Amino acid sequence: MTMQVLFYVFALLALIAGSSVIMSRNPVHSVLSLVFCFVATAVLWLLLDAEFLAWVLIVVYVGAVMVLFLFVVMMLDIKVATRKASFVRYWPLAAICGLLVLWMLIKVMGPSTFGLTRVPVPAPSALGYSNIKHLGLALFTNYVYPFELAAVLLLAAMIAAITLTHRGRRGGAKAQKPADQIRVKAKDRITVVKVPSKQTGAPL
Repeated sequence: MTMQVLFYVFALLALIAGSSVIMSRNPVHSVLSLVFCFVATAVLWLLLDAEFLAWVLIVVYVGAVMVLFLFVVMMLDIKVATRKASFVRYWPLAAICGLLVLWMLIKVMGPSTFGLTRVPVPAPSALGYSNIKHLGLALFTNYVYPFELAAVLLLAAMIAAITLTHRGRRGGAKAQKPADQIRVKAKDRITVVKVPSKQTGAPL
């Protein structure tokens, strides 16, 4: 009973935080709301005995991605929208789209799709059970080809992002060339010039 109460409490908090992401006028508040939504979702994963997914959600998304988003938003100094540009005039369309998406999720992921009358409650795990071990075995045996395909797609996306943002070496710009610095020798760096000395006039 306690687990179900905690599940519904954190599910409600996740819904509230998700709604605040799209309804907040301040972009920084939206990012912070998304961080809170991820934390509440991680608690839901913990209640469902999916510790690995919960910690990945905290470490990867909250600890890296969302913090990066927050720093980018704060550094860009995005101006807060004026009060006249309100969300109110668009709420009928947003409500219709939201209800449509909710109906699609219920039809696709509802219990009736899997031949069930209600959402099953997961049974408690046995002593010594490791879902990380089973997840790894399933990932690298039954789903090894989709895993490798996803890795290739992410690598291609990373290379494409670097290619799009790389501007190359601009002409006339002063830049160091590490290869030339490595090949240089000591005699090329310093030139010793011997200047003959000669006395002109009497000493002071």
